[in-house]
Amino acid sequence: MRISAISYLNTAPLMWDFEHGAAGDAFEISYTIPSQCAAELQNGKADIGIIPSAAYASIPGLSIIPGVAIASKRAVRSILLVSRKPMDEIGTVALDSSSLTSAALARILFEKYWGGARQFSSLPPDIESMLYGNDAALLIGDPALKVDRSCYYTWDLAEEWLRFTGKPFVFAFWAVRDAAARASSLDLTAIFQRSRDHGLEPENLRRITTEWAAKLQLPKQNLHEYLTSNIFYYLDESCLDGLRLFYRYAHECNTLPPALELNFANTAPALI
Repeated sequence: MRISAISYLNTAPLMWDFEHGAAGDAFEISYTIPSQCAAELQNGKADIGIIPSAAYASIPGLSIIPGVAIASKRAVRSILLVSRKPMDEIGTVALDSSSLTSAALARILFEKYWGGARQFSSLPPDIESMLYGNDAALLIGDPALKVDRSCYYTWDLAEEWLRFTGKPFVFAFWAVRDAAARASSLDLTAIFQRSRDHGLEPENLRRITTEWAAKLQLPKQNLHEYLTSNIFYYLDESCLDGLRLFYRYAHECNTLPPALELNFANTAPALI
């Protein structure tokens, strides 16, 4: 089976068994950005992907692999609206072209909580070019982690969502094409949940943060705190409630089509 994964630090724990264990033998793995991951599932180039939550509303024939997510129940640090101006002076916003879910979340926050819609454009994630000609920039993933927040006004989108709704926010989850799931005898739920659990073991987290600290040129302790405190890797009931509310608000704001009912891959009981 073909897996399309996201090449950000926050997916590293989820990929542990595929990169360091025997699970990788059963899969062909490629890495890309979130928006492209969704496109590869949609066009049939991948069977399984860690898709942006927004993509689920517009790609038919997918089921969610239970129990695993990239979510947050507090400030997430890697989804930032950045500006040199205060909120009431922001009129134009450059959205990270890598993003689907966070772009939709930004539109929701502006329309429902930040005083009305703004003018949006899509640009590659480079803060200086994004702010050239725009009042604010939305950055996601590793580029957001590298922003020097002392130089800008910044808003953490997960923190803002929680402040307004009281619910966690789900940025991404594993989804499988229904046809691929039917054709496979693998226990996908167990495989993907076990990989997450192994990736979150203390010794393995230390290995991940050491490797990524060198890649990102950021302190190891900073990244360890991000993976253990800011990211929540379990698709529990509170996260599902937040996910359903996101879909409802996104439809109300004409950002996403009406979401289908949440369908889960029937491979095994969720372990979570």
